[in-house]
Amino acid sequence: MERGAGEVAESEGRMEATTRTLGTADIQKIMAALPHRYPFLMVDRIRDIDGDDSCVGVKNVTINEPHFMGHFPDHPVMPGVLLIEGMAQTAGALCVLAQGVDAKPKLVYFMTIDNAKFRNPVVPGDTVEYHVRKIRRRSNIWKFAAEARVEGVKVAEAEVSAMLVGG
Repeated sequence: MERGAGEVAESEGRMEATTRTLGTADIQKIMAALPHRYPFLMVDRIRDIDGDDSCVGVKNVTINEPHFMGHFPDHPVMPGVLLIEGMAQTAGALCVLAQGVDAKPKLVYFMTIDNAKFRNPVVPGDTVEYHVRKIRRRSNIWKFAAEARVEGVKVAEAEVSAMLVGG
């Protein structure tokens, strides 16, 4: 499902309202864009795709994910490193999806994590939203600011960079 966002465009010297369509990607499109698979695919859906500038990845956290068997059996908490990985996967998928439907598949290599902070635990039953925004792109290297949120509350943040190769 796509939805529009209000935007203003100038036409013949006057301002007019236009509608911009924000894209979505279901799990099939995500799996076509990324090589990750269960149990290491950390994003279920991507919405609000705005070109290669930004998007929101969605992860539904469930108790039957394998990391909860040991992290921690009596108090299950999603490991922070997996939140970072979810942010990076969302950013990487955006890089590939922004190349267009006819683009050849590419590999996305995670390069850096900067300024990572963890603020609140994520537990089974939560829905995590990975908000990513492009900071810059130079050739095949992309850098993003990312936040993980649960019910609008920031639970983690970081800057991540990735390199697209192949294709």
